Amino acid sequence: MNLENKIVIITGAGSGIGAATAKLFGHHGAKVIASDINLKNAQNTADAINASGGKASAIKTDVTQFEEVESLIANTVKEYGRLDVMVNNAGIGGKHQLKTADHTHDDWHNVIAVNQTGVFYCMKVAIKQMLVQGGGSMVNVASLAGLKASGNNLSYSASKFAVVGMTKSAALEYGRKNIRINAVCPGFTHSALLDQLLSVSPDMANKLKRFIPMGRFGEADEIAEAICWLASENSKFITGQTLTLDGGTSL
Repeated sequence: MNLENKIVIITGAGSGIGAATAKLFGHHGAKVIASDINLKNAQNTADAINASGGKASAIKTDVTQFEEVESLIANTVKEYGRLDVMVNNAGIGGKHQLKTADHTHDDWHNVIAVNQTGVFYCMKVAIKQMLVQGGGSMVNVASLAGLKASGNNLSYSASKFAVVGMTKSAALEYGRKNIRINAVCPGFTHSALLDQLLSVSPDMANKLKRFIPMGRFGEADEIAEAICWLASENSKFITGQTLTLDGGTSL
């Protein structure tokens, strides 16, 4: 993939899909800014990239705070002069698996703040920078839960449907400005969010796999491959799309 010397910010880069994506960008020669609300985890990701011969740094960012998002992108541009790729990956799930009438206010506000408002903040600031420099690429991490019904998961589903909509709307607005904006929609993928879901009952893993034609969960590395491809020049005529990586679950 053509990512050599690209300046890339990845939010939620301290673990899971974000960490795998950061490492893959580094492997392909990009200069990576690993951002996470947990600075230690972000630094671990950056250290792993540097140890393998890549170039990376870590910045603590709470994407629910607009000023922190502004600072993240401003510091990146100050250091490197531009921002080529923005990967909006930071996300959380609700603490409870409850139907809509029982959905807690805390879960609603917390999940929407990170998964929806946080992506909006990052898109808003990153697009302004990309307009100044004459282009760029953005990949938003949505979910299969943003494409189809997901029971007992209202705030998460609402936030991911929103990410899909924001991706398409912004891609339409900025297509003539050389800014490409796409999304990936992973299905059940090994991550902290999946671990939380599997903890509901001992046989949850087997129950979920029955709905996956490929018979297994996805791996973070597999999602990372798609993100890097969408961000690269190898997909330069693609914008406003959602790439579903779910082992066939949506079938």
